[in-house]
Amino acid sequence: MKALILNGEEVDGFSLKHISKSIKEELRSCDFEVEEILLKEKEIADCLGLFKCWVKTPGICIIDDYGREAAAKLINSELVVFLTPVTFGSYSYQLKKALDRMIPLISPYFKKIEGEFHHRKRYSKYPSILAVGVMEKIKQAQSQIFKELVKRNSINFHSAYCEAEVFEMADNFDSKKIKKLVKVISEKVGEQND
Repeated sequence: MKALILNGEEVDGFSLKHISKSIKEELRSCDFEVEEILLKEKEIADCLGLFKCWVKTPGICIIDDYGREAAAKLINSELVVFLTPVTFGSYSYQLKKALDRMIPLISPYFKKIEGEFHHRKRYSKYPSILAVGVMEKIKQAQSQIFKELVKRNSINFHSAYCEAEVFEMADNFDSKKIKKLVKVISEKVGEQND
């Protein structure tokens, strides 16, 4: 099984290296082949919102940069991990920009899912989502907004499973909680692929 970590660490923000290391260790112990993309090191332009990826070049963004490769890696994974500082209850700019460029992965046509209209699938399978948000100090309102955002995004990405949690950035960071979270979703994804 493949897992892709989209690391949304900000250019001038705190490092998420030790959190990423814990996630990778646990994923590997659960038999995942793991790849991490440190988004701030990649050239990914903002989405232009032209929707040509739906009508002119179906499934492929017209912007020829690393965003195309990231989208291909995401759709070919069983699990995608969003690792990000929580910014106003949302993803970091680096992660949000990359996720905006994933729009070619869904169809422009709609279907009803649990009473709501969402885009149809373009592909037969989509990865499950694990979102790990990090804040200097936990703010409950922002934490709840973040979890709801991830849940809503998982519906749009047709993910079988979704888990999201926000952790406090601390010098004495305890990786056991993150490893437990990774193990829970890894088991669900593993069962799905058996």
